[in-house]
Amino acid sequence: MHFIDFTNVHRDQILELLPCCFTILLGLLELCKAQYEHQGYPQGYPQGYPEPEQEQYSAPVLPADTPRIQLRLAGDKRKHNEGRVEVFYNGEWGTVCDDDFSIHSAQVVCRELGYLEAVSWSPSSKYGKGEGRIWFDNVQCTGKEKTLALCTSNGIGVSDCKHTEDVGVVCSDKRIPGFKFINTIANNMESLNIQVEDVRIRAILSSYRKRIPVTEGYVEVKDGGKWKQICDMEWTKHNSRVICGMFGFPGERKYNARVYKMFARRRKPSYWDYSVNCTGNEAHLSSCKLGQTMAVKANSTCGGGTPVVVSCVPGRAFSPTPMTGFRKAFRQEQPLVRLRGGAIVGEGRVEVLKNGEWGTICDDNWSLLSATVVCRELGFGSAKEALSGSRLGQGMGPVHMNEVECSGFEKSITECFFNKESLGCSHEEDASVRCNVPAMGFQERLRLSGGRNPYEGRVEVLAERNGSLVWGTVCSDGWSTMEAMVTCRQLGLGFASNAFQETWYWPGEVSADPVVMSGVRCSGTEISLSHCLHHGDHLTCPKGGGRNAAGVSCSETAPDLVLNPQIVEQTTYMEDRPMFMLQCAYEENCLSTTSSVTPANSVRRLLRFSSQIHNNGQSDFRPKAGRHSWVWHDCHRHYHSMEVFTHYDLLSLNGTKVAEGHKASFCLEDTDCDEGIEKKYECANFGEQGITVGCFDTYRHDIDCQWVDITDVKPGDYIFQVVINPNYEVPESDYSNNIMKCRCRYDGHRIWMYSCHNGGSLSTETEQSFPGLLNNQVTHR
Repeated sequence: MHFIDFTNVHRDQILELLPCCFTILLGLLELCKAQYEHQGYPQGYPQGYPEPEQEQYSAPVLPADTPRIQLRLAGDKRKHNEGRVEVFYNGEWGTVCDDDFSIHSAQVVCRELGYLEAVSWSPSSKYGKGEGRIWFDNVQCTGKEKTLALCTSNGIGVSDCKHTEDVGVVCSDKRIPGFKFINTIANNMESLNIQVEDVRIRAILSSYRKRIPVTEGYVEVKDGGKWKQICDMEWTKHNSRVICGMFGFPGERKYNARVYKMFARRRKPSYWDYSVNCTGNEAHLSSCKLGQTMAVKANSTCGGGTPVVVSCVPGRAFSPTPMTGFRKAFRQEQPLVRLRGGAIVGEGRVEVLKNGEWGTICDDNWSLLSATVVCRELGFGSAKEALSGSRLGQGMGPVHMNEVECSGFEKSITECFFNKESLGCSHEEDASVRCNVPAMGFQERLRLSGGRNPYEGRVEVLAERNGSLVWGTVCSDGWSTMEAMVTCRQLGLGFASNAFQETWYWPGEVSADPVVMSGVRCSGTEISLSHCLHHGDHLTCPKGGGRNAAGVSCSETAPDLVLNPQIVEQTTYMEDRPMFMLQCAYEENCLSTTSSVTPANSVRRLLRFSSQIHNNGQSDFRPKAGRHSWVWHDCHRHYHSMEVFTHYDLLSLNGTKVAEGHKASFCLEDTDCDEGIEKKYECANFGEQGITVGCFDTYRHDIDCQWVDITDVKPGDYIFQVVINPNYEVPESDYSNNIMKCRCRYDGHRIWMYSCHNGGSLSTETEQSFPGLLNNQVTHR
C-alpha cells in the first residue's frame, strides 16, 4: 500500500504557528490516511471506518464462594460452535433450563467457552434432550458476568424443568484474542471439549513452506496468546483426520518422521499442557475431548516423544500439478453426489444421482456428521455447517433420501442409512452443506476499491510487474456477469449482483489505475479470476483503466429461474395462423426470416406451448434495466424490461438449429406463488417487474411470440430447447438449470413433445442420448 505521509511535513512550523491546534490537525491527518489504508477486503469495515480495537483476554477473578463449573456444547449440532448448553458440577454433567434465559445469558455462556460473543439461543431442546440433572433454572444474566455460576438463578440444582426445556446457544466463529483454557475439574477431564483460541498447521520443512495450500507440518494450538505444539505420545490417526478435515482436506497420509525428529532436536518445542482425544468423525477440534494432562519434562522432550505432525491429502481441485498448476475450474470428483446453488466452492444444496436422475436430500435428521461425509466425498474437508430448510435454494426432481444417518466414516453419503420414503418432504426441506476448503490465498490477490461498502467497488488485482507485486485494474472490455461471478466468489462475497464497465464513480487508489489484466473471459466455474482466460503479459486495453476499469457489486443471495418441463409437454400444439394476424409478432421478429417475403393472405405454422418459470433461488429475479429504460412496444401496448428473456429453438438430432424463436419479457410478474408467499410484482399500471422467490411467471400458449415458427421445417425427429436468461443478463445462483429440452416428433400434420427435462436433472449418460448442446453455456459475445 503506497501513500504520502504528511504527518511529519513542517511539523515545527505548525507547532510554532498553531500550538493549540496541533493535536486536532494530526488527528485529522491520521483519519485521512486511515481511509486509504484499509481497502475493501471481504471481512471488516468499509473504507474510512477504523476496525474496533480488539480486546485481550484476561483470566476471570472469581469470588471464593463461586461454584466451580465447566461448560460444553453438546447435542445434535449443525455447526461446531453451537449446541445444547451442558454444565459440569459436583462430578456430574447436566443441562440448563430455558426459563428466563436470554441473549445476555447466551453471551455469558459463549464467552466462558472462549467465543467472542453469542449469536442466538434456542429453547425447547432444539439440540436434543440432555441427561442427568438440570443444574440451572430461571437463569438471568446481565451479560457481564465472568461465569454462568454468577448469574441469578433458582440456585444450582434447583429446578422444576424437564429435559424438553434444555437450552441451546449459537456462538460466533471468532475466539477471544489471548483466550486461555482454565481447567477447574480435577477428575473426569476426558469429558471436556477442547477450548483453544486457534489452531494451525505450520509448515516446517522448506519444501512445504512455499506450497499452497499448506498440507504438512506441526499441529499448533494457540492458548493464552501463544502458539504451542502438541506432544505426540497419545496422538492417533483419528486426531490427524479431524485436523486435516478442519483445514479442507479429505484425508491424511504418512510422512517422514525421521526428518521431524531431527528438527525437534535442533529447535526445542513449546508444548501444550494437554493431549487430544478425537473419535475421527468430529468436524472440528473443538468437538474433540480433552486428553490427559501431559507430564512435560523440564527439558521439553515430551517424555521421549516429538511434536505432532500431520500430512494431509488435498482434493483434486486443490492439488498442485507440475503441468497445469491448480485446476482452472472446479470439478466434482464423485459422480453420485454434487453441490448446487452455492455462492462459493464447497457449499451448496446436496444432490444425489439415483436411477439416472438427480434429486435432493430431505433435511429430517440432517446433521454435521452426514454433511461431513458429503464434503469429504467431494474432495473437501469436514463440514462447517449442515444447513436445512432449503437455505441454499430449492432443488428439482425427486427427493431421493430422507432421515439420513451416518457414522462419519462412510466413503459416500449413499452408504449411510436412510429412509427411502420421503412422504411429507418437499423441496422446501432440501438439505445443504458448507464445507471446509483449503486456504489457497486467492482472496489476498484481489480487492474491491472505492465502493460505498465492502460488497462493491472497482476490481483491483495484485500482479507481478518488473519483479515486484503491484495493485492494478482489470480492463472492462467484454467484462460481464460471468467474470463478476468469479470475482465475488474469489473474495468470498457471494454472488455477483452487477458487472460494471465504468467505475468513475468509485475512485480507487490512483497508484492502482494502470491495467494489469485484460481480455478476461470466464466460464463461471473458476475459483479465481487468474484461472479464467486472459491476455497474460500481452495487455490490450484501448480505453485504459482508471475510470473505465471493471467493477462489481456482490450479494449473498441470488435468484434461480427454472422452467417447468411438464407444463411444456402438456400444452404443446400446432396452429396455422394467417400472416395478416401476425403483424405485431412480425415487427418484434418473432417469425422466421422467410416471413418477410410471404403474402399477407398466406399461413404460418406455429409450434405453441405454455411456459411456467419458477424462482427457486434466494432473492427476487429483477430485470437489469431500470424502469426508466424499459422499451415501449406500441403494437403490443406493453413495456419490455428485457429484450431477450428466452430463446426457443428447434434443433436437429446433431444439434443444428432448424427453427428459432425468441421472447422479450412481455411482463415479468408473479402469476401465482407457493403457499404462504404473497405476490409482489404486477405489470398493470406500469408496475414493478420481477419474479418473487417462491413465485412463478406463466406465459400462456395463446399470447404473441409464445411459439416457434416451423413453417419451413420438414417432418422428422427433433430436439426442442428453451433457454431462460440466455445472455446471463441477470445473475443467478445456477445457470445449468436454465435450459429445458424435449424430444419432438413432427409428421407434417401433428407434433408430439415427450421426455421434457431441465438441464442438469439427468445423468451424463442419459443427457447424451439428447444430442446437440449439453448445457446452456451459449456463446453470448
